[in-house]
Amino acid sequence: MAELVSVHAVSHTPVMINFADAVSDAVRTEVFDAYRQVGQEILSAKPQTLIVISDDHVHNFFLNNFPAFCIGAADAYLSPVEHWLKLEKRSLPGDGALGAHLLGTALQSGFDPSFSMDLTLDHGVLTPLHLAGMAEDIPVVPLLVNCVQPPLPPMKRALQWGRMLKNAIATYQGCDRVSILATGGISHDISTPRMGMVNEQFDREFLRLLGAGDDDALTRYASDFVNEAGNGAEEIRNWLVAHGAAEGRRYETVFYKGVTSWYTGIGLGRWTKADR
Repeated sequence: MAELVSVHAVSHTPVMINFADAVSDAVRTEVFDAYRQVGQEILSAKPQTLIVISDDHVHNFFLNNFPAFCIGAADAYLSPVEHWLKLEKRSLPGDGALGAHLLGTALQSGFDPSFSMDLTLDHGVLTPLHLAGMAEDIPVVPLLVNCVQPPLPPMKRALQWGRMLKNAIATYQGCDRVSILATGGISHDISTPRMGMVNEQFDREFLRLLGAGDDDALTRYASDFVNEAGNGAEEIRNWLVAHGAAEGRRYETVFYKGVTSWYTGIGLGRWTKADR
């Protein structure tokens, strides 16, 4: 039976890679140091596999076939799919056996996921892995959540998915140690007149509620106010999946800064065991 050894969540935006010089040296160093800290924390937990909870930005899926949740079950994933992302093409190692176990557990638990053995992962996965300094270091299992094309999964459903993941990891016998990294958000708007807006009030309240111990208040706030934080803020669903998987642990914010030049409220957090 595997142990869930660490749970983290971080924002992702390709702008940090493509336009790194759009911010001051001090801000860039501050943000990138926070990503490296999260990477060091994950690596120090010594996971054998990393479940990465992200979303597909209309690359693998489109209106002809857009699943609410898709589990990757391949042994390798090409990345990035975007030709314009200023990162070298690479093959990320996968863990098809754990992906298959997550799929089977989900089906037996009353969930109806899609699955794929042929995903090309985009910046939502590669950017945080690169900035954390651990791309290609740990096999990954991607869980892609529809945060892009309505109708979107309800916030409560994302939390339920996380709790199912926790149980799936606990019943897996193929390895001993598994970590979770959720990526996305927080407030940002893409391809709208509000692009460049950062809603720090929403971001800070969402982060506060993650640590407040009231999941009903958390999902209610996320549902009622996400529209005020931009279309990219819908990616907080990925954080909620991680929060559900971390049930029984305490959330702590590692870093937060609204970076308008990078169009994003950039947050990083961890869930720690109560005795930490």
